[in-house]
Amino acid sequence: MSPANLVEITALNISFGSNSVIDNVSMTLKPGEITTLIGPNGAGKTTLVKAVLGLLSPTSGTIRRASTLRIGYMPQKLHIDTTFPLTVERFLKTAAFASIEDRCLALQAVRAEHLLKQSVHSLSGGEMQRVLLARALLRKPELLVLDEPAQGVDINGQTELYRLIASIRDKYNCAVLMISHDLHLVMAATDQVICLNHHICCSGHPEQVSADPSYIELFGIPGAENLALYSHHHNHQHNNHGDILPLSEETENDHSHCGGHH
Repeated sequence: MSPANLVEITALNISFGSNSVIDNVSMTLKPGEITTLIGPNGAGKTTLVKAVLGLLSPTSGTIRRASTLRIGYMPQKLHIDTTFPLTVERFLKTAAFASIEDRCLALQAVRAEHLLKQSVHSLSGGEMQRVLLARALLRKPELLVLDEPAQGVDINGQTELYRLIASIRDKYNCAVLMISHDLHLVMAATDQVICLNHHICCSGHPEQVSADPSYIELFGIPGAENLALYSHHHNHQHNNHGDILPLSEETENDHSHCGGHH
């Protein structure tokens, strides 16, 4: 395993019975690099992340991790019984044996120190995401795994949250592995984008979205100028069942963006 990598995944396959969920996936996670997994529902994104976290064993292939790798995990959402009185401070105490100073520093890192004494039940969606992110930071992670961190956050809040994640990457020099369910939107701070539909359809570095109306029309949302597309070479497409179909030479040459083709 290269000392430059935190995680190396080689020819990974994961099946549940006769159902193949991850098919021949290879990828690496490096310090200071943000990798975003995108793809449709049921594409295997969560399964792949569970394998990275060590919660699932591969059917075949290998996952190699740095020997002392510290991982911080932020779930997509957390259901807390509304009858259970819980402040942000007490919630953070459940995450790790961290000092009061560590908890305050984690909240400061996500710009949420003012929430320390508030009830978790009173938090907005964006505030709760910041608290969950602070909780993941208490492990002082070398790898930060985020499962749809912008879930339940509006577009402006998503843009700010993505900037915050980029600043945390810069501060901690950690690798970030992030899941998104949206095939069209990839935040501008991402270093590597992987389009997954059981196998890796395409991957590459994002490109800053221009103000060209055709791009804005493609995304069809306000604030598209703050997000990014990425380029790739895509040598196949899928039918409605997800099976691979060969592309004609003309179609292949025209296929410059991984959008809603999966």
